[in-house]
Amino acid sequence: MLRPPLVAAALFALAACGGDQQEPETVEVPIGESETSQGNAAAAAPVIDAEGATPMEERVATIGLLNKRNNVTEDLEMRPGESREVGPVIVRLSACERTAPWEMPQETGAFVQVEVLERGRSQHTRVFSGWLFKQSPSLNVVEHPIYDVWVKDCAMSFPGE
Repeated sequence: MLRPPLVAAALFALAACGGDQQEPETVEVPIGESETSQGNAAAAAPVIDAEGATPMEERVATIGLLNKRNNVTEDLEMRPGESREVGPVIVRLSACERTAPWEMPQETGAFVQVEVLERGRSQHTRVFSGWLFKQSPSLNVVEHPIYDVWVKDCAMSFPGE
């Protein structure tokens, strides 16, 4: 037998589920038709690039690569979609972003993949895949005993700059 406090708690939990709530409105936009012609459909459509900002394929990221064994650093200037092989390391850049000048806090980031050819192996092993941030380098780090990779810059422009 259920105790009255448990029954009351179960009833409150079921009532909080909101079984009588209405479904959210969905708006379909035919391919090739403008979102603005559909009224509120613009709010549902994802915004990929800021209006007037540098397109992704024209951005240039500067990525730092450090070999901890011999203390040699190299700056790699890359566009999204490019990869560079430096010795046994392959660095791939998928995207780079920075916040608009009028937004705070300022942040610069890049989505990077790092692969290393370890001794005695015939293929590269992916050691990192993710976003790296210039102002917050400890947020996401490349964990490798020999190589370190970090973002130095993402060259892009915004309207009004």
